[in-house]
Amino acid sequence: MADITAPLSSINEQANQDVKTLVNPPRKPISSGKVLTYVLLGFGAILAIFPFVWMVSWSLMQAWEVGLGRLVPQELQFENYREAWTEANFSQFMRNSAILSAISISGMLTLCIPAAYAFAKMRFYGKNVLFVLMVSTLMIPDIVTLIPNFLTVTWISRFSESIFGEAGRWMNNWPSLTIPFMASAFTIFLLRQFFMQIPDDLWDAARIDGAGHLRYMVSVVLPLSRAPLMTVITLSFIGSWNSLLWPLLVVQTDDWRPVAFGLKQLAQDEYPGDYHLQMAASVIMILPILVIYFIAQKQFTEGIASSGLKG
Repeated sequence: MADITAPLSSINEQANQDVKTLVNPPRKPISSGKVLTYVLLGFGAILAIFPFVWMVSWSLMQAWEVGLGRLVPQELQFENYREAWTEANFSQFMRNSAILSAISISGMLTLCIPAAYAFAKMRFYGKNVLFVLMVSTLMIPDIVTLIPNFLTVTWISRFSESIFGEAGRWMNNWPSLTIPFMASAFTIFLLRQFFMQIPDDLWDAARIDGAGHLRYMVSVVLPLSRAPLMTVITLSFIGSWNSLLWPLLVVQTDDWRPVAFGLKQLAQDEYPGDYHLQMAASVIMILPILVIYFIAQKQFTEGIASSGLKG
């Protein structure tokens, strides 16, 4: 504090100095630990981004440039995308994947939301045992259940065709690619963790107004759960869009083959050595995923944080 006996000019000078200190506080020296942290994070970011930059760069090159191992194209070849789109039948495969993803997500929400709500808000005999059994299935590798699921779908397809004819066919049709994945243990677990955080006082208020569990879930719980819902929708879309091994087992025609099969066909069967076309097809394949993520980016990160993977 300035001395009251000092001249007025000195007081003003001291006040101006205090204001400058408040507006522009002195910078603290950066510790060596922070420098090391930033260096490691920057190195990790480069490792994560470089393959995608390389993929886009090769997709815009000519075949001879890729053979020379260049990193930057001499001239941008946007016709690579047109050729990959037309020659590999990507238009049909992209349409198939879009339809299959929409069906899978719709079925997943229809089945998993009530199941998660029941585990979170309802009381019934054996609830904890059933929940533990369901969560324990997450420890089983997908490859272990591949053959049992294939045999189950084959049997259901034969039984359904014997009753409904061609309309009940599962193999080489959309039911085999969507119905087995509509009940997701991870989705139920994630939504249940968020639903448990919703205060029970809202349920008491809804009961006073005469609402039951169904109306409470639709009118109160779901509007408060947009972040985790967008999270599970995004994850479900990515899983359905990238699916390849299961479609190779249950689909033998191009009528319902997904876009991942088109990329595999382009790389192995049609243009095994044309890496520039393969990279162009890869860019086309990941574009919908990037669009979905950037649209739901805020809700996705909020859903992962607020769902709280804790009891």
